[in-house]
Order: sequence, then structure tokens, then C-alpha cells
Amino acid sequence: MKPGRTVSALLALVFAFVAMTGGVVAATIVILALLGTPLFAVMGGASEIAWFLHKDAEYHHLRFIASRVLDEQFAGSPILVTIPLFTFVGYVLAESKTAHRLVRTSSALLGWLPGGLAIVCIVASAVFTLFTGGSGVTIIAIGGLLYPALRQKGYSEKFALGAVTCGGSVGLLLPYSIPLMVYGLVAGVDINVAFRAVLAPGLFVLVMLAAYAAYVGVKEKIPREPVNGKEMGRAIWELKWELGIPVLLVLGLKTGLAQIDECAALVALYTVGIEVFLYKDLSLKKDIPRIAKASMSLGGAVILILAMANALINFVIDQRVPDKVLNALLGLGLNQTWQFLIIMNLFLLVLGMLMEGFSAILVAVPLILPFAARFHLGPFHLAMIFLLNLELAYSCPPLGLNLFISSFRFNRPVVSLYRPVLPFAGVLVAALIVVTYVPSLSNVMILGDIKDARARAVAEHREPREAWILECVQEDRSNPLPCTDEEKKKYDELRAAPVKKVEVKASADSEDDDLMKKMMGGGSSDSGAPTKDDDDDLFKKMAGGGATPDAGATVKEDTEDDLFKKMAGGGGKDGG
Repeated sequence: MKPGRTVSALLALVFAFVAMTGGVVAATIVILALLGTPLFAVMGGASEIAWFLHKDAEYHHLRFIASRVLDEQFAGSPILVTIPLFTFVGYVLAESKTAHRLVRTSSALLGWLPGGLAIVCIVASAVFTLFTGGSGVTIIAIGGLLYPALRQKGYSEKFALGAVTCGGSVGLLLPYSIPLMVYGLVAGVDINVAFRAVLAPGLFVLVMLAAYAAYVGVKEKIPREPVNGKEMGRAIWELKWELGIPVLLVLGLKTGLAQIDECAALVALYTVGIEVFLYKDLSLKKDIPRIAKASMSLGGAVILILAMANALINFVIDQRVPDKVLNALLGLGLNQTWQFLIIMNLFLLVLGMLMEGFSAILVAVPLILPFAARFHLGPFHLAMIFLLNLELAYSCPPLGLNLFISSFRFNRPVVSLYRPVLPFAGVLVAALIVVTYVPSLSNVMILGDIKDARARAVAEHREPREAWILECVQEDRSNPLPCTDEEKKKYDELRAAPVKKVEVKASADSEDDDLMKKMMGGGSSDSGAPTKDDDDDLFKKMAGGGATPDAGATVKEDTEDDLFKKMAGGGGKDGG
């Protein structure tokens, strides 16, 4: 069968399956996406069609696709400014000689370790991916430098190809990576807290890959580089200006002098300054306008996709699509957290191989969040699982993006790269299992934030809502709920506790009458029942007079005249 017919047959099968499960409209949208229709057009068009097909005619308006696009969480997010600025920084660094300086410094610092040059490849690739935001640029820049160096050092071709191919995506799980920022925007996660949370799992993955590289270095008897203090000093000194980029970011955010978008602007200006005027790798007139145009095209495309993704999310939330899917899964007996984690990892792995990283985040995160909330997963734990799945998917046969980029860069058939990347993919799978089933690894760096949030809540005598937002994914962040059944039961009982009332015990049958009289200024009668004379005496007291002198005396005829005189300011009989 010819390749064209094979593709057509596969598309027909996909269309039939989706049509049976989700309808003809959904199947058409999926086929358009697979045929290469721009993702923003697929998402925006799907949103419009979905609202026009709504069962309620009141929703048949285009304005409903903009409700989430224009809300504060999206339109007011500083990430919308940060993404194009960091993209610009990455393009500038990729066009300059930063890759050469980074490799030299890494070699001087790590070359003496077992498998030193391979560790240099992993670390330098991770840092460069962090700076540039794209694994493709890293493979071309860092891989192009280190592949021949690895072969010259004595590493096998299989290992060298695997190292440069898989190293291109390691930097996704590090602070200030652009995919992490996009995830934070879509998931509503505090990005500054996420930068701290990612430290432990990111370093864990780097250590595991470095340990494998050291093992291969020992196995293949690769000679080590001697420790050279002078070379370390010279290499670090040469890289000093680029090292100022993370320093500027950290100082700006930690001191509170600048927000993330303001830090991005400062870093962009700083990067242009050092590359044009200090290193003189680029020309201000010839290179910067070209780089700016290319980077803004990519940054603008990402923002447009983000906007259309938010429009589609609005419909998904309104129609409670995740709830319907979750109920279907529960109906199949998939009601345990470990079962959900397996299904989620498989789904993310396949999606990561089929879609570009940003697109995968925009499509998958809104679908997964409601399920994660039901299973009480931590927001940062979920973020680490998601990003690590992307790292793995980029390098995983048969459709990993890094495989195709590496094939183009080193002029090798894609199929020939499957075996070289499998050991590295295996290491990433092991890391993913640990990160997935040891949630404390993703939360260890933010335990202080959670503790502080709970302490503030206790001091202010209120529910620790801020702590709940940090501890577990919330279906509704405006109304956070406890993350454990025990705590939920505790606060439900506190809310349902009745208000204590002051009870007044009765001492006699006439208590109500006596109480009323006391309130009005009178006393209780000896007999327990009010008399006509008591009523007259009470009236006199209220009007300013006194009781009759004798209990049995009758009211005189001129009582009303005397009373009138007293009320008018006069005296009694003797007072005239």
C-alpha cells in the first residue's frame, strides 16, 4: 500500500472513531488538526461551532468565546508580556556565541567527573533550553557543538546521539522555563511559587541523567579531564555577563523590586546590551531587528493560541465535559488515584508526541484539572508530572519531536535514532514514576509557604483557604475546599455547629407577666395576677406619678386633673 493511501486509511479510522464517540463535528475538528490546520484556527472555530450548537438559543452568540479571554486571569496576566520577551531573549542567545561559552564553562567545571563531557552535554543542554525555551534550538546549537566532541573523546556513536537528542528537552523542568510559565497561566498556578517547587524534581531528573552518563563513562573507559583551576576561572570569567541573566531574575523577584514581566523586560534589555556592546557577537542594526521579528512572530502565535484555548476552555467548563468523562471512567471502575495517574501519564505521553509542547499544555491542562481536583492531587505535583511527560514525549519513539530535529541536524534516518534514545528515555520513565508516586518531591520546596498560610489563618481565626490552594487542585479557586476528608469533615462540623442561645429559666407561672412589668418599671403582685388598680398605678408611673398610698384606696375624681397638671409641669394639691 502506498504511503498516501496508508495515511488516508488512518485518518478515516480516526474520523470514524471520534464520530462514534463525540459526534461528526468533533471528528471533523480532529481531522483538521491532524491535517495541519493552524491550532488557533482549530480552537477558535471549535469554540464558535460549540456555542452555536448549544441547546439553549440564548448562547448562540460569538461573544461567549471571549468571556475567559477578557477576564482578569488571562487578559491581566503578566505572563502574556513575559512569554514574548523571554522568547526574544532566547533567540538573541541562540544567535550569539553563548553556546560556545556555556560548553567551555561546563567542561571546565564538570569535565573531571566520570563521564564528564556527557554530563556537560546534559547540563549545558538543560541551561540552554531554559534560556531559549525550545529543544530544537538546543539540539542545533549545543548538540552541534558537543556531538563531535563526544565522538572525539571516545564515546560510542549510539550514546553520543542519544545524549544530544534527549538533552534538548531537559530544561523544561527548571525555574523560569517558558513551558512552566504557560502551564501556570492556564492552570491558574502562582508562578513564583512554581519556580521554587520545580527545583527539587528538576534537579532530581538532572542527577539521574548525570548518573547514567557517569556509568557509561566508566563502562566505556572514557579518560577524565584533569582539574584545572585556571581554566575554570577563565571560562567562568568569559561567561560572566550571561551568568548575570539568572542573577538579575532572582534578585528582581526575591527583593520585590520587579514583577515577572518587569524582570523579563530588564533581562531582554540586558541581553541585547551584553551581546551587542560587550561581546559584540551581534549587530544592533543588522541582527537585532531580524531576531526581534522572528521572535515576536513566535511569541504572538503562542499568545493567539492561548487566547483561543481559553475560549474553548470556557465552553468545556460551562458544559461540564470533564465531569461527564470522569463519571464514565468511574463507571468503568477506575476510582483509585493510582489508576488515574497511570491513565493520565499515558494520555500526556501520547499527546506530547502528537503535539508541540505549548499546544499540548493548552489542550490537556483544562481537561485534566477537574479530574486532578476530584483525586486531590497537588497543583505543583500535577505541574511536575505534566512537564516531565513533555520531556519524555519529546524524546520518545516513534514520534518524539527531538527525533526529527536530531535527524535533520545530523543527517540520520529517524528510525536509526530509536535505539540510541531508549536508554535515556528509560531514565526519564524511572524519574517520572518517582515524581508521580512521591508527591512530596514536588512539594518539599513550598512546605514553608503552606505552613505560613496556615499560621496566618489561625492568627486571623479563619479557614486556611490559601493553604488549600497550595495543597490541592481546586475546581473553583474562588471557593477553595479542604484537601483531605478529615479536614473537610472538621470544617463541615464547624460550619454546622449551632449558635448558643442564652436560656432564661422560669420560676413561676406568672414569670412572663412579672418580666414585662419589670421591663416597664413595675413589680410583680403578691397574688401573681394583675389587678385593675395595678394597671392604673403602672400608667401613673409611666406618666411620672406614683402609686396610691394605700393598697385598697380608690382613685379620686380629681386624679385625672392632678395627672394632667403633673404632665404639664405643675405640682400636686399642695404644690399650687
